[in-house]
Amino acid sequence: MSDSHTPATAATPRIVYREALMRDGADQAEVFYHAVMQSAASHYSLTQRRAWAQALPREASAWAARHPLYTTLVAVCDGRCVGFLELDMPRARVETLYVWPSLGGHGIGTTLLVHAERLLLEQGIDAVEIEASLMLVERLERRGWENLGEQWVERGGEELKRYRLQKRLYAVET
Repeated sequence: MSDSHTPATAATPRIVYREALMRDGADQAEVFYHAVMQSAASHYSLTQRRAWAQALPREASAWAARHPLYTTLVAVCDGRCVGFLELDMPRARVETLYVWPSLGGHGIGTTLLVHAERLLLEQGIDAVEIEASLMLVERLERRGWENLGEQWVERGGEELKRYRLQKRLYAVET
């Protein structure tokens, strides 16, 4: 996906949220790659980002093959996936959360998390965990996630710092 596929306006474009379809795999691969390589640039070295980006294939089939493993929610703009979240329901864990770099900070990731939290609550699950990168940890803490501590993960021979966070979920009656 090139930047020509993202709106040029400063206003947040119209985003539709839904479960992923097989055809979203190619866009997911590109969102992941560009989020890691561009959005994480101020938090991780180029060598670390390259190792991270190579941890998952940049192929549609590889991402589509993950759909049966996780509940995958996507944010779609103009028919293209511009953000996604993979939720491991049995483990009550957000496996991945990525947004196209130029759309970061517009609430797409937050909205994906809200949808994931709702799905967990519907299953009677009262807490969710995530292992968050340096670029995400502060945003999650501001949204009520509890920081359970620093972790290091190895990707392609590179050590990357991240944090394990947890959030208690509460059903709101309306």
